[in-house]
Amino acid sequence: MSDDDFRGQAWRVTPSDYISQRLPAHSIAQPVSLYLAMRDGCRLAVDVYLPDGTGAAGTRWPTIQIMTPYYRRFRVKDDSAGTEACPGIAAYRDTFVPRGYALVVIDVRGTGASFGTRDSFRSPAERLDHAEIADWTVKQSWSNGRIGATGISYLGAASDFLASTGHPAVKAIAPLFSVWDTYADNYYPGGLLVQSLARDYGAMMDALDNVKGKELERYSTFRDTNLDGPHPVDEDQDGRLLEAALKEHRGNFRMPDLMAEFRFRDEPLPYDSAFTVAALAPSNYADGIREDVAVYSVSGWTDGAGYCNGVISRHLTLENTNKHLLIGPWDHGAKVNTSPWRSEVTPRFPLMAEVLRFFDQYLAEMETGLRDEEPVHYFVMHDEVWRSASSWPPTLQAEELFLGPDRRLVHDAPDEGGAAYKVDPSTATGRQTRYERISGLDCVDYYADWQGRDACMLTYTSDPLPKDLQLCGHAVLSLNVRSSEPDAAIFAYLSEVQQDGQVQYVTEGMLRALHRKESSCPENYRTTWPYHSCSRHDAAPMPIDGSQRIRFALLPVAWTLRQGSRLRLSIAGADVDHFAQVPHGRLPSLTVLHGKSGSLLSLPLSKRGDC
Repeated sequence: MSDDDFRGQAWRVTPSDYISQRLPAHSIAQPVSLYLAMRDGCRLAVDVYLPDGTGAAGTRWPTIQIMTPYYRRFRVKDDSAGTEACPGIAAYRDTFVPRGYALVVIDVRGTGASFGTRDSFRSPAERLDHAEIADWTVKQSWSNGRIGATGISYLGAASDFLASTGHPAVKAIAPLFSVWDTYADNYYPGGLLVQSLARDYGAMMDALDNVKGKELERYSTFRDTNLDGPHPVDEDQDGRLLEAALKEHRGNFRMPDLMAEFRFRDEPLPYDSAFTVAALAPSNYADGIREDVAVYSVSGWTDGAGYCNGVISRHLTLENTNKHLLIGPWDHGAKVNTSPWRSEVTPRFPLMAEVLRFFDQYLAEMETGLRDEEPVHYFVMHDEVWRSASSWPPTLQAEELFLGPDRRLVHDAPDEGGAAYKVDPSTATGRQTRYERISGLDCVDYYADWQGRDACMLTYTSDPLPKDLQLCGHAVLSLNVRSSEPDAAIFAYLSEVQQDGQVQYVTEGMLRALHRKESSCPENYRTTWPYHSCSRHDAAPMPIDGSQRIRFALLPVAWTLRQGSRLRLSIAGADVDHFAQVPHGRLPSLTVLHGKSGSLLSLPLSKRGDC
């Protein structure tokens, strides 16, 4: 089935109906392109798109500001070939400019045609750049003094950065598929380094920053061989300025090296005592986002290592008057509808229509009826319908299943005992997972090869379900476990075993045993699930062969479990395809304990249709 917005009764006015009445009224012309000098002299390349080109004299527009490290615009070898010069921002340009918005697109310092050298991922220097560009924007004759920001992934987090400056012109942001905490949501979920992300994303950025066209062809967004590096600004007729900027990019940080420095959330870089991983996180600056700024957080159930946690935490953390949350059956950036029951691979949900309605309401000050809608919308997979709610999570009901003998999930506490498991370092989840798309790589058939992958894991399976049930929110795994080593990586996967024996991946979670201590979530990253600081202060080796309670959440999902299906929990100690090994070369033997004080899985379940 499709993910279109007519499935279910979630909206009073669907995004499709809204966009059908909000017709384009202006043309799109080539942008004006120029350099803006920042406080430290670094020159940033900026493209400005205005409705109908230069616009009528005296006409002022609300502005959408987008900052990107993926080129604001490419140079095109053959203009007649029909190549899209702006693959990263075309959707925003084509949605907003014809409907009366100015669009300002900036190359992040150290990328594209901008000067500078990047010292980190989402550097604090970039955050200050946002405010300076906003200052420039509101002084332009075409600006009405109101600014919004949006974008997918890095661009979405950049919109958080802009709002966190407290600039008075910022009225609305829509962070799409973007992190709230770079450590927990992205590179170190559960305190475990996603090594494949650091490697593959780093390779993509190196190819962009150093204009390695052949290497860029690995990434579908940049696969068109007619793309020829960043487009120079208008004044740079001979390309000398661009050449000088690209020379500065050679000194940019390297992602695998940088991320390996942040093994603990609270430890700074060894050469900069003020620089911890918090500096890279939008949540670190949450106090700067004024409560009158409208916020729309968007993600998908298969969105990376923890982006969905990030958008939920942003929604829970910010006490803004107008805030909205949308979670669909999507991967990172909604490139693919990941539901196993989809009828089409490409999403049909009109995401940009929903974002347009949001900006029309809160930035352009039009009455769209958005305030009459529920603030939370989410897609239930296997039922394939959209639901709405007044808050998140929509249900707080929980059902507990104990891990018991014979590798069963049972309702009643079993007798005391346990199951032994020797970590297999070759355990793999494949290359059709939630981790590929956040690295810029293609993935279409998510977890299509999941069948049989749990054979080398410790599995527990329930009896057939007597009725349909809906999982809606965060499942929480509580393990009473012994380890032969002072550290371990613990991965947990939840699957639905259908009546025909087909095993469908549902969700997963993980935690490094060293970080098992729970604490209250901080004010800038609020959760409804267990929180782990992943700090050196709270880190503690496992007592050899002494039992310890390890509790962590699996990534959230809304999924209908069918009558007759069985629920399966699979536990592993490695994912060689994506994560760094823990501990190095010392494979733990784990014993998962059963009994009243043993191990259990808590599920946020409701009757079908209640969720």
